[in-house]
Amino acid sequence: MDTEVENLETKHYILVHGGGFGAWCRYKTATLLKETGYQVDAINLTSSGANSYDSNNITTLSEYVKPLTDFLDNLLDGNKVILVGDVCVSYAMELHRSKVSKAVFFAAAMEKIGSNDLCQRSQKFLYANCKNHAPTAIDFDKSLLKDVMFNQTTAKDVDLASVLLMSIPFAPLTEKFSLSATNYGSIPRFFVKMLEDFAISLSLQEIEGSDHSPFLSKPQALHKILLEISKVPVK
Repeated sequence: MDTEVENLETKHYILVHGGGFGAWCRYKTATLLKETGYQVDAINLTSSGANSYDSNNITTLSEYVKPLTDFLDNLLDGNKVILVGDVCVSYAMELHRSKVSKAVFFAAAMEKIGSNDLCQRSQKFLYANCKNHAPTAIDFDKSLLKDVMFNQTTAKDVDLASVLLMSIPFAPLTEKFSLSATNYGSIPRFFVKMLEDFAISLSLQEIEGSDHSPFLSKPQALHKILLEISKVPVK
């Protein structure tokens, strides 16, 4: 283990996937971090990845994020982690200020996904309760995934994602929740932006050559950023 890493106050990363993905999508990042001496856990949110719950049956954000909040609940007092993810990370930060040292967000957390025509066309609403009611989930048009989210990702990883991507529960996307300065606002936050992300407007980008999925398309560049963030002193 790198001596500098060994002496860090917090060297435990929790990787949280975005909508439709699962813990599987962080496999490159998890491997690189572990090889560098970090402790890593990748979470499957409810109905995602290896979690077999039906996304159509999720009605609240708390239900969707429960695997993450349960994990933080079970951390021993005094143990802190670095969270990596999107809006679900914000929710967990508000509930578990004492368990989170830092948080790292991707561009999707700063602008709602689906803000351009191509991204909107790649999404399909699912209606488990018939179309007279609100949608219950959102699915992806697999034929457009390469153009929208994986335009810089290898064909092998695009094929992997096409098989493993799952529908996104709709209700959590529409739920509003409050973030306080005392909890969420007191935790240092870092934002990673991607220069070739076609799902998010160009004005919000920053990893050169990365699409919407830097954990697949630019794992080494992302790894370097995460290493630097872990070494930033917490005031």
